[in-house]
Amino acid sequence: MAIADTAQALFDARRANEDFRWLTDKDRPETLADAYNAQSALLKLWDEAGDGKIGGWKIAITSKAMQELCGIDQPCVGGMLDSAIHDSPMQASLSDYGRLGLEFELAVRMGSEAGMGRVPYDGTSIRAHVEGVMPAFELIDDRNADYEGFDAHSLIADNTWNAGVILGDAIPNWQSIDWVTQPVRLDYNGKIETAVTGDAMGDPFAALAVVANNLVDRGLSLKPGDIVITGSTLQTRFAAAGDHATYQIDGFPGVELRVSE
Repeated sequence: MAIADTAQALFDARRANEDFRWLTDKDRPETLADAYNAQSALLKLWDEAGDGKIGGWKIAITSKAMQELCGIDQPCVGGMLDSAIHDSPMQASLSDYGRLGLEFELAVRMGSEAGMGRVPYDGTSIRAHVEGVMPAFELIDDRNADYEGFDAHSLIADNTWNAGVILGDAIPNWQSIDWVTQPVRLDYNGKIETAVTGDAMGDPFAALAVVANNLVDRGLSLKPGDIVITGSTLQTRFAAAGDHATYQIDGFPGVELRVSE
């Protein structure tokens, strides 16, 4: 199947609220490049339909174990629509999603373009392009996917299941914080879990550099104002009606979500 046809099929499946199905040999992009081309085509279809324009990017499949399972040697990158970038606190309705999942991340707001000027970026050089950071929930929608036969090419083509992001307040003096060891705290229905920001790829700015380099390789770039989420520090939670979650970077106000039917 042509890349445009694959993107249209994914677009139509979402419009019809169909459960996610891994792409078959007939319509599965053969290469990672083809998968990203299908993703770009899907993002363009959403733009043309008035669903939103690119407002940022995300990283997925960050662990080496998951990459080996998927048969790839790098994390995956997906786009975020500006219409799905929300401020905290937020109430999310389960009826708006196939199956709503939450991830717990550090979000970055870009202050200047990260493009062809200096590549490859690393966790140090990319910081010069960052305006600010904040705690975030990533909203994912796997649309009741069957995880048996997990396929990275299908995931990438379907925009890595991103359904948006909820942003907390910007963290002051972020440049002075050690983002490898900075503690984080999740309160999920009164149950507390802790981690550190480095639990996402070792350093959230290293994850940001991966996103920047991926886009440059595709002839794209991170733009001023783009929001980038840098990987979850804790295990994904699938939401239920009545859930209440707060996620915070230690010492700073958190990001808050309540879930309804």
